[in-house]
Amino acid sequence: MPPKASPPQSVALAMTGASGAQYGLRLLECLLKADVRVSLMLSRPAQVVIGMETELSLPGRVAEIERYFTGRYEVPEGRLRVYDREQWTAPLASGSSPPDAMVICPCTTATLSAVASGASRSLMERAADVVLKERRPLIMVVRETPFTEIHLENMLRLSRMGAVVMPANPAFYHKPQSVDDLVDFMVSRVLDHLQVPNDLIRRWGGAEDTRE
Repeated sequence: MPPKASPPQSVALAMTGASGAQYGLRLLECLLKADVRVSLMLSRPAQVVIGMETELSLPGRVAEIERYFTGRYEVPEGRLRVYDREQWTAPLASGSSPPDAMVICPCTTATLSAVASGASRSLMERAADVVLKERRPLIMVVRETPFTEIHLENMLRLSRMGAVVMPANPAFYHKPQSVDDLVDFMVSRVLDHLQVPNDLIRRWGGAEDTRE
């Protein structure tokens, strides 16, 4: 686990069209319930994947998505803001108002490439660029297998910039009993790197799991 630091007050969360929508949705829930202000960005493919991989049917407009998640997770209004793909007036687009940290979860290799090259073609790409240049934590939960040399070079480039590249590789030492347990393992690791306290999983070397 990284050195102890203060938990972030604000986190930008971007979800792309990679498989693994459950990771991003569970992370969103945990951040909101930890009293973290979340700025959520969903790519169009992400909304398609959410519909394919979960039972959720998200509305089309960002204001409606914001109300939907605020109600679903029963959090106060204002704790979650949802931004459109090209909402360039969003605070996230400027270094004068960066979030404390940013997570792209799940992260496509196309988004990985765009961030590594500084393309900034969408708000989520620009937000990642801002976080990097302002030296704030950036975590990228890449979901792809196998990796090509291009993917690996982009990961190395971003790691050298200070980003944390965290492929979605759940462990099994905590004896997962369900898909939710596997999802929680990855989400717990992301929360650890954000310094957000959590007890989603049994830690290595901790008490034995008593579930049957």
